[in-house]
Amino acid sequence: MKQRGTFTGLGTALVTPFRADGSFDEPAFEKFVEWQIEQGVNFLVPCGTTGENPALTPGEHRRVVEICVKRSSGRVPVLAGAGSNSTEKAVELALTAIDLGADGILTITPYYNKPTPDGLRRHFGAQSEAMDKRGKVLPMVMYNVPGRTGINMTAQTTLAMRKEIPGIAAVKEASGNMEQILTILRDRDDDFAVLSGDDAWTLPMIAAGADGLISVASNEIPHLMSAMVRLAREGDFEKARTVHERVLPLMIGNFIESNPIPAKTAMKMMGILESDTLRSPLAPISEANRKKLEQILRECGVL
Repeated sequence: MKQRGTFTGLGTALVTPFRADGSFDEPAFEKFVEWQIEQGVNFLVPCGTTGENPALTPGEHRRVVEICVKRSSGRVPVLAGAGSNSTEKAVELALTAIDLGADGILTITPYYNKPTPDGLRRHFGAQSEAMDKRGKVLPMVMYNVPGRTGINMTAQTTLAMRKEIPGIAAVKEASGNMEQILTILRDRDDDFAVLSGDDAWTLPMIAAGADGLISVASNEIPHLMSAMVRLAREGDFEKARTVHERVLPLMIGNFIESNPIPAKTAMKMMGILESDTLRSPLAPISEANRKKLEQILRECGVL
């Protein structure tokens, strides 16, 4: 099992707990971070899409990362979300991550703008240059998720930016394009990590050489997801497949509505969160899908 940098194995794309009135529930988040570490995750990812980062104020974003860093206290690395379709804002988030003591940043391809490959180089390069001027270039994990952003970062662009931009350490691939992913895995440098950005694709990706997963399902079942990733990375695919097949309905069910609607709903059902409150424009899960999700949790044996 190769160790390609700090961010390999299982990382949880943490949800952000809100109280019933919509305010950020700091005590619930602290408790959640502690539980995640106890359950064996390899790193934590606050303020990603699953954390509803577009709906957080700048102060809340900073506070979520700050709590995560302080609570983890060096036990596991923290990969702070620093993505935006505004390059200026993305730079600010990267610098905030340095100030708060994060170990790396997760930075998404700018959504809606649909930049060209040169635009992507300028965007990620600006984050790297700003961190360099601050005196510390954190490892950068690029996030490719065309289904949310409207743009696909090709294998050629991914590999080129790895060589051209200091700090680029990994890519979180959620394109669902296996030919593209396999090309990156074949042609990457030895110390460039490839992480699955889709729970259901993780097992085949690790079989092809990927280094881990940034997961939604590990919000609900961190121990099981950690076991699946560990077993697969150790080459025990028979046992890893047993876990994969058990929890596959939940990995798929987490997307019956927009993420993190089902995940938060499931976490309340399981007693992990007291509230499944979301922030607008996300809406509570439909009653029909709530019943489907409860059935899925029972099928997986986790409710």
